Amino acid sequence: MAVFSADRSRRTTPPAESDAATAAGFPSPARDYFDGRIDLNRHLIRDPTSTYVVRVDGDSMAGTGICSGDELIVDRSLTPRDGAVVVAVVNGELAVRRLLLDGGRILLRADSPGYADIEVAEPSELSVWGVVTRCLHHV
Repeated sequence: MAVFSADRSRRTTPPAESDAATAAGFPSPARDYFDGRIDLNRHLIRDPTSTYVVRVDGDSMAGTGICSGDELIVDRSLTPRDGAVVVAVVNGELAVRRLLLDGGRILLRADSPGYADIEVAEPSELSVWGVVTRCLHHV
């Protein structure tokens, strides 16, 4: 699993729309409803200072729609709650799993068959690196 942090050192602005562009087909009907640029940071990231991106390697969460090669947007500022998909370190291994809090038990569950639950004996053995808020899936 690869972990990436956002480059906050500079902001880039997409090129301005130009009326001099050559048409390649019919004008889009959406053009009448478009109001400015699409800012994916505004739509996908709640807290830029505590958000990072992780690239998935493996199929343990395929039942949730998280596939190998996808990028996950992870927010460290969110409190991990029962049922949340989290990025966690257990026994020195980095994993993406669903956090299950059952009474005094802490489980990390994969959402694909063939993967056993990871039961965390002591809360000190678990380090949650953040809560997954979005999955960027390649098509």
